[in-house]
Amino acid sequence: MSNPELTRFEIEGAEMTVRLAGDRQKPALLLIHGLPNSSAYFRNVIGPLSQDCFVIAPDLPGFGCSEPVRRPSFARFADLFDGLLAQLGVESFHLYLHDFGANVGLYLATRAPGKIRSLIIQNANAHESGMGPQWVPVRAYWADPTPEREAEVTAFLTLEGTRDQYVGGVPEDIAARIDPRLWEEDWRIMSLPGRLETQRALVLDNRSHVARFGEIANYLARWQPPALMLWGRHDIFFDLEEILSWMKTLPRMEAHILDGPHLLLETHPDECAALMGAFVRRVEGGRLESVERRYGESIRG
Repeated sequence: MSNPELTRFEIEGAEMTVRLAGDRQKPALLLIHGLPNSSAYFRNVIGPLSQDCFVIAPDLPGFGCSEPVRRPSFARFADLFDGLLAQLGVESFHLYLHDFGANVGLYLATRAPGKIRSLIIQNANAHESGMGPQWVPVRAYWADPTPEREAEVTAFLTLEGTRDQYVGGVPEDIAARIDPRLWEEDWRIMSLPGRLETQRALVLDNRSHVARFGEIANYLARWQPPALMLWGRHDIFFDLEEILSWMKTLPRMEAHILDGPHLLLETHPDECAALMGAFVRRVEGGRLESVERRYGESIRG
């Protein structure tokens, strides 16, 4: 089992920190975290996953140990991830989608569908069905981004709001598994210079992700990538209808709905690591069988 190596990269003038683990000759797995985390969100699954994959877990710019960038946006982050993958020599990869990380990852997927070996979907929104009444103030802000509306929809950028990302709406016995030092550290980092500005910019730029739902739906319908869903059902951000929308779009998707929170890897890392590892092995086994079948057919021909 490989210990992650923390490495700094400079990409297009941006300084990014990335956790790397595993044999670089194995299939790559890109893990993209969301709000309010960093690549530390994957700390308990990187080791097991590195047995089957070359694991790449970056800190998004302005998160964790990665420095903020000017004019932060999800498209800009995807540009930087393209540069990171090029520096690492990665031509195709399994892609983990979660929260804000899905916004970045789905840019990568729609830009270059042939590079995506599979999708692992963990509490990630790509459908209108997942956006319930809690999104009404945010939609009003997107339509008319006044200072007053910005203050309303970014009021969660506090220590208490960061705590709610972890345990809001979560049953007490499940919430008790989560160490409070996690959200305290997230808030410490978010309070550093330039970090809250990044968060506010992304709250507004999230409208660009929602505007792309049609493009994303077309990508999924056409390419039908192998997919695994891991979903914490006590999610106060995305409605449960989001699950059904993913399943209708990807009818061959393997889905597991777990008794956990939005930040599922904080309470169910062992179960998720085992499911992901088995899924990657099945996908890679299927790819190998496909190659061998095509090779055999060409020999017979």
